[in-house]
Amino acid sequence: QLQKEEVMTAKEVRTYISEFTAHLEEELTASKEIDKLNIPRFMPELWSSFPFPEDKDFAVEVTTGVSRKTIDILWGHMNNLPEDKSFFSKVHKILSDRQKMFDKGKVDWAMGELLAYATLVNDGHPVRLSGQDSERGTFAHRHASFAQEDVRERYMPLRDSTNFEASFNAYNSPLSEYGVMGFEYGYALAAPNGLTIWEAQFGDFHNVAQVIIDQYISSAEEKWGLLNGLVLYLPHGYEGQGPEHSSARIERFLTISARNNMFVMNPTTPSNLFHALRRHLKREIRIPMIIFTPKSLLRHPRCISSLDDLENGHFEEVIDDNDVDIESVTRLVFCSGKIYYELLERKEELKARDVAIVRIEQIHPFPKEKMETIIAKYSSALLTLWVQEEPENMGAWTYINNNMQEHHIVPIARLASASPATGLAKLHTLGQQEIINKVFKPCHCNNKLPYCNLDCVEGKSRKEILKQHHYFANPTRFSI
Repeated sequence: QLQKEEVMTAKEVRTYISEFTAHLEEELTASKEIDKLNIPRFMPELWSSFPFPEDKDFAVEVTTGVSRKTIDILWGHMNNLPEDKSFFSKVHKILSDRQKMFDKGKVDWAMGELLAYATLVNDGHPVRLSGQDSERGTFAHRHASFAQEDVRERYMPLRDSTNFEASFNAYNSPLSEYGVMGFEYGYALAAPNGLTIWEAQFGDFHNVAQVIIDQYISSAEEKWGLLNGLVLYLPHGYEGQGPEHSSARIERFLTISARNNMFVMNPTTPSNLFHALRRHLKREIRIPMIIFTPKSLLRHPRCISSLDDLENGHFEEVIDDNDVDIESVTRLVFCSGKIYYELLERKEELKARDVAIVRIEQIHPFPKEKMETIIAKYSSALLTLWVQEEPENMGAWTYINNNMQEHHIVPIARLASASPATGLAKLHTLGQQEIINKVFKPCHCNNKLPYCNLDCVEGKSRKEILKQHHYFANPTRFSI
C-alpha cells in the first residue's frame, strides 16, 4: 500500500525490514548473555510500592485490631437510618436485633463482616463487593442495603453516610460468573489499595469462571509477574442441600496452590473473618484470597465473637482447643470449617476433655510450624485424625496429607465419590452422624464409658490401635 501511494519504494521497504530483523537478532544475542530475567512491572504507577511476596512476608504480623471507641463510632454510623426516609418495619427489626447483640458486646458473622468493611473505609481503603444477591446476601444475612417504602432507591449505610473516608459499594451482579469475576479481577488490578470481592451465590458456582481462576487468579504472578488482591467469597458447607449447593470445591483451589500464590481460608468465627480482611490490606503484599464462607453458621448460636476479639485479637491461622486436659489427650482431631461446631457439640455432650479439636483456618500457605507445635503439645495422643465433611477424594485431605507426611494422620471422610454430595437429605444426615460417631466411637470394652477414650489400648502398637478402630481401614465405608 505504501508503494502504491508512492510513500516508500520497494528497496526502502526491504531495507527497513532488513534493519529491523538485524536489530532483533542483536537483541536476541544480547539476551543470551543475561543470567536473570527481569519482568517489568505492570501498571508501575499503581504497583511499584507493593513487593513481590517472599516467604518472610507471610510471617509478618500486622496490627488488625480496632479500638472499641472507633468501633462504637462506626457502628453508630452504620446501624442507623436517616429520619427523612421511610423503611419497612422488617428493616427496623433487623437493625434493632443487631443493636441488642452489639449492646451485649457480641457480633455475629454479618456484623463482623460489615464492621471489617466500615473500619477499612474509615482507614481510607475503598471496598467493593459484587456477586449474586450480594447486597442482601444469598442467605439473607448481610443486609448491606435496605429497600425504602414507595421508592426504588435503596439506602446503603456504608455508601450513603458521609462519615467514611473512602467509598463502599455492593452490587447485585448478573448470573454470569465468568464475566463478572473477570471484571472484578481487572477492577482489583486497578485498585491495589482497595478491597475488591467477588461472591458466588453458592460456592460451586465458580466453576463457570474456572478459566479466570486458572489463567489469572492462581498463576498470573508466576507467569507474568502480575500481582492482584482479589478476594473470592465461596459459600461452602454440607447441610443436605444437594450436589450443586454444598461444596465450593476446596480441593480444586488447593491443587493449584503453590509457592504462596494465594490465600485459601476457611474461617469459623466472625472475628477471624474481620481480621483476615483487615490483614489483607494492612500487609504490604497483595495476592488473591479465597475465603470459603459459611451458610448455616451465619445464624449458629455458637458462631459468635466478642467486641474484645475485634479490638485485641488478630487473625489466627490455627485455633487450638482451650477445653482439654493436655496431659490426658489421647485423640488429636484436626478439621476446618463448619464440621468443627458439630464435633464441639458432641465433645461437650460427652465432656470429652481428652479429645483436642483443632481448627485450621488458613489452609494455604500451610501453617506448618503452628501445626508442628500443636502436635508436639499433644504428645500423649494415640490417634491423630483429619475430619472433613467432603468425600475423601475432595476437600482438604490430600493437601493436608501431602504437607504432613512425616506424621500418621488418619482421615475421617465420606467415601471417595464422583459427586460432591448426596441429593437425599436423610442420607446426608446419616452420613454426617457417622462422621461424628467415628471421632467419638462408642465404647465396647469392659470400661463401659460414654465413648472410647483409648484407655484400653494404651501401650499397644499403632497398628493394633487402628485394628481395634476397624472403621478407619474399612474399604466398604458408606458412599453418600
